[in-house]
Order: sequence, then structure tokens, then C-alpha cells
Amino acid sequence: MGGTTGKGGLSAVRALGFWLLFLLLAGCGSSVPVGTPQPMSAPGVLDRPDGSMAAARPTYVIHAGDQLAVKFFYNPELNEDVTVRPDGRIALQLAHEIMAAGLTTTELVDVLTARYAPHIRDPEITVIVKSFEAQKVFVDGQVTKPGMVRLTGPMTILQSIASAGGLKDSARDSEILVIRRNALKKPFVIRVDLARAMSGLDMSQDILLQPYDIVYVPKSLIANINTWVDLYLRRNVPINIGMYYDLNSTY
Repeated sequence: MGGTTGKGGLSAVRALGFWLLFLLLAGCGSSVPVGTPQPMSAPGVLDRPDGSMAAARPTYVIHAGDQLAVKFFYNPELNEDVTVRPDGRIALQLAHEIMAAGLTTTELVDVLTARYAPHIRDPEITVIVKSFEAQKVFVDGQVTKPGMVRLTGPMTILQSIASAGGLKDSARDSEILVIRRNALKKPFVIRVDLARAMSGLDMSQDILLQPYDIVYVPKSLIANINTWVDLYLRRNVPINIGMYYDLNSTY
């Protein structure tokens, strides 16, 4: 054998490499697996939601750091402005400690009404969120600076990605994933073709984000193939005499 590789052995390794690459291409051609998301006819719109999923756009829930105005129609002396503590609770006259985080304003009104009923007659209460502390989304995947992005106003996918430093060259901009929770706090996935928005062909793809959305930018097909080639061919298909098969080599 000496220090050279037999033509038969080299041909076999080359055939194995291209066969594995063919299988990878066949597998990567399909959409990113996301379990069993609800079908979508347009970005952010469920095609045929069942009754339990009809409210896909969640009502805002209170978070730690939010500032609330609690007002009593017939007992203004009980009105208070409070900040939701880090433990999610607020402290009010007569009602004392109440867990507010995780509730909508309507749900909190129901809790307060029940709590104040023994103290005042027919309490009429309203809760107003004066400032929102926990408005944020998360941008991950093939962006320059993945992480949390604060929502200081209406924000689209393109704006969130710009806040995260923009797309990497390895990004698959034709299939951005937005992971969102519905009113039942169950996640569903929205696929967005952001390439059409960036080219100006379909700006409806650049949807508005909601608090706690996760924007995930997957790798492009070429980036996935390059990673696979590096990990499984260049490093793990050795020829016994110390040479490694390289798809970039020509013979």
C-alpha cells in the first residue's frame, strides 16, 4: 500500500461521501420541523382554529414591574397606584397581599371584587395598566446579536432583527419562525417568508410582534450542508493511511 491510496479505496470513500451528501440534501429540502403547528393562511392568522383556539391573540397579562391604577367608583378614598413587585404581588388597603402577575386586568378586577366584598357594599373596581415594564421579545438563531429586544412600541420582525444586529450570511430569510402563545398560553408557530418583505414583494410577511414572542432565524440550506460536511466528512471519514476525504478535492 505504501503512502498512496488505492484507486478502489478512494472511489469507495468518494461514493460514500456523495451518497451521504445526497441523503442530507433530500432531508434538508423539507421545511423546518416544528411539531404540529396550526395551519396558516397568512402570517399570524390561523386557518381553521377549533373552538378552544379561537382567541389566538392573547390579552395582555400583568407582569412584575408594571404600574397599575386601582380605582373604586364609589369609594375613591381607596384608589391607589401600585407597582407589581418582583414576586408578582401588590399590596392594597383592606385587601393586603394579592398576586397580580399572570392575570389580565379583568381577572384581577374579579379577584379584587371578591376580596373587597366583605368590607364595602357592591364594590365597583377598575384596573388600568399605566406603564408596561416587561414588554420584550427574544431574537435567536442566525442574527448578529441574539438575545432580548425590548418593546418600546409597535415592532415588526424586521425591526426586531435590526435591533439584534441584522441577519448573518448563513440565515434562511425565507423561513423565519415566530413562536407565540395563544390566549390559552399554548405555543404555536408562524412561518414567515421575510425575503419577500425585504424585497418589497409582500410586506404583510413583516408581521407585528407581541410581548414574549420568540423570533428564530434558522440556518440556510448551504450553511447546514457546510456544517454537516465539516463534522461528518472532513473529520469522520478517514482513509486508513492517514489521509482524509475532502469534498473540495479534485482528482
